[in-house]
Amino acid sequence: MTDLRKSGIAAGRLDHETLLTNFADLHAPLDPHEAAVAADRCYFCHDAPCITACPTAIDIPLFIRQIATGQPEAAAQTIFEQNILGGMCARVCPTETLCEEACVREAAEGKPVEIGRLQRHATDTRMAQQGHPFTRAALSGKRVAVVGAGPAGLACAHRLAMKGHDVVILEARAKPGGLNEFGIAAYKSTDDFAAREVEWLLGIGGISIEYGKALGGAITLEGLRAEYDAVFLGMGLGAVNGLPVDGADKDGVADAVDFIADLRQASDLATLPVGRNVVVIGGGMTAIDAAVQSKLLGAESVTVAYRRSQAQMGASRYEQDLATSKGVRLLTDVMPKAIHGNGAVREIELEYTAEVDGRLQGTGETLRLPADQVFRAIGQKLAVLDGLDLANGKIAINGAGRTSVPGVWAGGDCTPGEDLTVVAVAEGRDAAEDIDAALRG
Repeated sequence: MTDLRKSGIAAGRLDHETLLTNFADLHAPLDPHEAAVAADRCYFCHDAPCITACPTAIDIPLFIRQIATGQPEAAAQTIFEQNILGGMCARVCPTETLCEEACVREAAEGKPVEIGRLQRHATDTRMAQQGHPFTRAALSGKRVAVVGAGPAGLACAHRLAMKGHDVVILEARAKPGGLNEFGIAAYKSTDDFAAREVEWLLGIGGISIEYGKALGGAITLEGLRAEYDAVFLGMGLGAVNGLPVDGADKDGVADAVDFIADLRQASDLATLPVGRNVVVIGGGMTAIDAAVQSKLLGAESVTVAYRRSQAQMGASRYEQDLATSKGVRLLTDVMPKAIHGNGAVREIELEYTAEVDGRLQGTGETLRLPADQVFRAIGQKLAVLDGLDLANGKIAINGAGRTSVPGVWAGGDCTPGEDLTVVAVAEGRDAAEDIDAALRG
């Protein structure tokens, strides 16, 4: 816990009105006329590259044509059939490196069809109406345990419920949503959308959630296998990589994921403390989200320090440009060497890096930056989990999420692959289809 008396970290750097403006919706929703104009730009390609680029394989030309012909509800149905969390994915997907990058308009004009905003228009329209878009099949009498109420677990649970199975989700936290609720920048998911989307998803019926239930201790994999007909693991990555430098234990050094979670759950952003001089270590989306939100909370100087080049950053160029537009400095080819201060952080010492024979190493040249708050955003790892084969520190899977243990499937961030919400949804959905086939013999 940071001792605020010994650091430059403080709450209330900005007034409420400014904070509301800073954390407003990053992209305003399209109104019906704007959606019609945006949809009219689509070529409705027969062999559409945007579909291939979408991890959930949504028929994008079809849903855009449905919007263009005044049928946003039908468009939403097209989306939800492939991606039941299409509302959140429309807000947080890096469309600039997925469907919109593949768009023919992008190749021809450098300006793609606004697929993400059109998807949001359709899904928001349908979610505002009464009733759930899917009904359950005849009950199968089978029960499935889903560990984790994040994107993968929710997508798996919904598809299983739709197939007629009963699902119990075991969630370690006190709220569902996983990354969507706790790990995404607040300006990407406003008006408590993540929680509202989960409530809407559960409207299909057949899904219950038990909170404060984490795998480990009293809840074991063997116990779940004995109690349920199948098990799906979608608990994400629970542990955070440490920062192996002197001074990493000083007041003011914290995990970026915890900072983002605290911000997302804060009822009043003016009560959230932030430093004057903030340094974020890392180059992925979490690093960018932590850096931008630090600036929006009133930090005077925010720097993202990444050990490789800007082109090698995990965050997309769009997100990098968003950060710089908010006043965040991107400092590349540097790695942390030490954190200085008497009890609390006062400076961070960085060492310049270079690739030699394909390996990254320090050059011996250093620089120091003033810092009263340092966030670690250098990746997460799987918490200790016995009995399952691993691959690169994650749960090894084959086919549609099958693990090395019979009757156990997995998907999302706890398995190899890209750590994206849309990928987690696809893996949860596909695992559910495979579980259904297995349960029906």
